[in-house]
Amino acid sequence: MMILNDGNQIPSLGFGTYLSKDEEVKQAVLAALKAGYRHIDTAMIYENEAGVGEAIKESGVPREELFITTKLWNEDIRKENAEEALKLSLKKLQLDYIDLYLIHWPAKGYVKAWNQLIELQKSGLIKSIGVSNFNPHHLKDLEESGVVPAINQVEIHPKLQQADLIAYCKERGIQVQAWGPLMQAALFQDETLKAIGEKYNKSTAQVMLRWHLQRGVNALPKSVTPSRIEANYQIFDFELSKEDMNQIAEMNEGKRVGPDPETFDF
Repeated sequence: MMILNDGNQIPSLGFGTYLSKDEEVKQAVLAALKAGYRHIDTAMIYENEAGVGEAIKESGVPREELFITTKLWNEDIRKENAEEALKLSLKKLQLDYIDLYLIHWPAKGYVKAWNQLIELQKSGLIKSIGVSNFNPHHLKDLEESGVVPAINQVEIHPKLQQADLIAYCKERGIQVQAWGPLMQAALFQDETLKAIGEKYNKSTAQVMLRWHLQRGVNALPKSVTPSRIEANYQIFDFELSKEDMNQIAEMNEGKRVGPDPETFDF
């Protein structure tokens, strides 16, 4: 568990659902909950909140044990539509509250949207509020509100390590969370990671997820394969050496697989 700046706790490893549609996502989330995950990450734009909700309902896991994240999409940010969007997400997820609600991208109007989230948090519909894909200057724009985001969810993996952004967030008590922590499978055959994994009898995916945790970063691996879902959770029984952490640090190239928050156009 990691403790957020608002006092709430978040499981250090979550389960991502990007690009998984309803029936597929339902089975994936059921497998994740069976494997031990208690943090599930979705978003309105993923069009799978209903499937996630069905899996939660069917799993039998008590609601108080779960940590559910969803996100406010850009169109609703621009239209100042946060309350209506949140209530629709709650309906699809079949939940009374969201543990973490994020502004998905710094779309035009994100400062107003942030103020709306602050009010919605007071209503009890959201436990924690945060942002996604925000750079330091975006975060600075929110300072006037007096409320610091609990989370900043951004793309992070060995080829895009975001050390400066992590340091900036850490100074301000913002927990950094990694989407695409496995670089969408692009590094599964990487020789450096394979060699490190062999030392611990672990896969390259397990090495990368352990690396995130040891950097203090909350990670959200995604898979629809039950065996991989389970394997990704088996990272709490080993620790990477300082030498191995340094080796991975040398892999950084500033290379993205997703859009750049400075130039996205959707």
